[in-house]
Amino acid sequence: NKPLAAMAPAMKSMKAAVKSISKGGIADALAAETELKKSDCMKVLSSLATVAAKEVKGSGKFTIPGVAMIKTRTKPATKAGKREMFGKVVVVKAKPAKTIVKAYAVAAIKKAV
Repeated sequence: NKPLAAMAPAMKSMKAAVKSISKGGIADALAAETELKKSDCMKVLSSLATVAAKEVKGSGKFTIPGVAMIKTRTKPATKAGKREMFGKVVVVKAKPAKTIVKAYAVAAIKKAV
């Protein structure tokens, strides 16, 4: 068995490996592929975000073709009372119903991974 201190650097390096591409990185990649300026690509990304937010709020569904679909879903209200969690009885407060946003990958991306 390895001590926890010896495992910590290995765990840290594993977490560092999973790094998402930044907005600037996406703009660079788009600019290289479409022969547009990077600044134009940044504007397109910003406007896509605002349009997506407005559409999801209005109709409850927004699809970026070939990438993802964003949907809203209503989470039901929870009643107050006692609930058993991990073998212990916990007193839970009542919570109102709320709308949550979910994103689903398009089938083409699921097959590519």
